[in-house]
This record gives sequence, C-alpha cells and structure tokens, in this order.
Amino acid sequence: MRMCYWKQWRWPRAKIKHLLAMGVSLKAANQHATSSKSYWHMARTPAMQHALNNDWPKAQGPPSIKPLWCKAQGYS
Repeated sequence: MRMCYWKQWRWPRAKIKHLLAMGVSLKAANQHATSSKSYWHMARTPAMQHALNNDWPKAQGPPSIKPLWCKAQGYS
C-alpha cells in the first residue's frame, strides 16, 4: 500500500508535501523525495513507515476486508 501511494504522488514536490503533512521531518522528506531508488525500496524506508503506519488506513476510512470475509463465511 505504501508503494502505491509513493507511486501515486509521482513528483518530488508532491512527495515532500505529503510527507511533511504526515509528520516527517523536512530533511528526511527531501532525502526521500529526491531519491532515485525503486518504489518498493522507498516504501520500506523508515520515513514512509512513520508517515503511513498501520493505523493510517483505519483513520482514512476504507473498510477492512477481514470482517467482511468472516461475515461472508459465517464466522461472526
């Protein structure tokens, strides 16, 4: 999921803006946004893990698949 967001932001200026909005320091945001490493590599960096931690998708509101799957299988 982090890789998809990193790829979606596309330009270094957008990457810096989003990382700063998510609480990453300016120095780390600049270093990461201007890196030429692959999307997968950048998704695993500490700055991205800090910005898009596991609680972030829950706060955004997309539904979790696990409860839906459990309900469909009759486990609830």
